[in-house]
Amino acid sequence: MRAMTVTPGRANSATLGEIPEPPESDGSILVEGLLTGICGTDLELVEGVFGSGRPGADQLVIGHESLGRVLEAPQGSGFAPGDLVAGVVRRPDPEPCPACARGEWDFCRNFRYTERGIKEMDGYGAERWRVDPYFAVPIPAELGELGILVEPASVLTKAWEQIELVGRRAWYGPEHVLITGAGPIGLLAAMIGRLRGYDVHVLDRMKDGLKPDLVRALDATYLSDLTELTVVPDVVIEATGAGQVVYDCAKLLGPAGVMCLVGISPGPASIEVQLDALIRQLVVRNVAVVGAVNAGKRHYADAVDVLQMADPAWLRRLITRTVPLSDWTAALVREPDDIKVVVDLRS
Repeated sequence: MRAMTVTPGRANSATLGEIPEPPESDGSILVEGLLTGICGTDLELVEGVFGSGRPGADQLVIGHESLGRVLEAPQGSGFAPGDLVAGVVRRPDPEPCPACARGEWDFCRNFRYTERGIKEMDGYGAERWRVDPYFAVPIPAELGELGILVEPASVLTKAWEQIELVGRRAWYGPEHVLITGAGPIGLLAAMIGRLRGYDVHVLDRMKDGLKPDLVRALDATYLSDLTELTVVPDVVIEATGAGQVVYDCAKLLGPAGVMCLVGISPGPASIEVQLDALIRQLVVRNVAVVGAVNAGKRHYADAVDVLQMADPAWLRRLITRTVPLSDWTAALVREPDDIKVVVDLRS
């Protein structure tokens, strides 16, 4: 069958590969792949920055943002043929660390976890894949193909959870939220912020086009320069990974503010900062900076919930381009208006 494959560690090795049927060791549920999303992690895998295949394999099937339709499922699994399903990305390590043993594998402490389409496990970018029922996420039929947004949304439901947990160290009543970056992660973060009733401001370099339109459609404020911000943010969700942006926004946080870092810069960069002055501000204001990556099982369920609450017409606008599996490498070439690009695994 056909699949999106790369040779781990080798740049520009992306190709349409032919692979065997998925092994039963991947799970008892057999799934027809419908869509997989492309994100920055996939681009880095294609560039050979990181990634590893199954032990002994010289190729990796990528695609960790998934949507499929169940073909076969055992009785008692909670799934039946025809159900829509997404797959969890991360798996706990074989000898669980304390976090993995408690189902918190997204906080794995020994880095022996595996990840579908990233680390030691083939991903979901194939015509068919298997998944264990425990790691399968049911997608309501009414959500349909918008279920491809469940995995990226799970990253944000986790981020918001972490922000709330940190905020509860004292009285917590956030009003103003600043999101940096208007890619899929930033826009989903803004959407969730608006669903929670917060005053949301989104910063991005684009001055016009689809990104500002999507932000304003949420009844949020769009900024193309940080100097345009007129409020003191209680929460910052930083989705660019750019050191200068992180530094500039950290200085703006109000007392007991929380900054959650969800973006990683794709390349090395250095900036000159007055770190002592920043530390003084963070300490005096009781500001907390926390990083969040990947998601646990409950965050996928939360992601399904928030996507069902959102305006489906707005969600559909996030998916700006669909590429057939037969030409999937075209999804790696960024076009000016791209936000979320997906690969149709049926074509």
